[in-house]
Amino acid sequence: MIDINDFKQSINDAYPPAGLPSRVQALWHDGAGDWKKAHDLIDQETDKSSAHIHAYLHRKEGDLWNADYWYKRAGRIRPQVSLAEEWNMLVQEYLQ
Repeated sequence: MIDINDFKQSINDAYPPAGLPSRVQALWHDGAGDWKKAHDLIDQETDKSSAHIHAYLHRKEGDLWNADYWYKRAGRIRPQVSLAEEWNMLVQEYLQ
């Protein structure tokens, strides 16, 4: 698996690194500025990890009601950190 520094550097590439799970690919696309692609990758997933990332994406979109719904599905609460900090926390958690 790729480490967090290499993952962050790959954001400048045309495509995410090969072999990443869809939830990590979603974080990559969001980091690269493509919220829609990130959401499309995560939208149909049903596991708690994907729900966690889905929540973050709706928080970033500004749809806090929908974000809170997805945080609840993930068994989490909306964090009181910046979006950049949350993205970093998600990458660190799900890249492993």
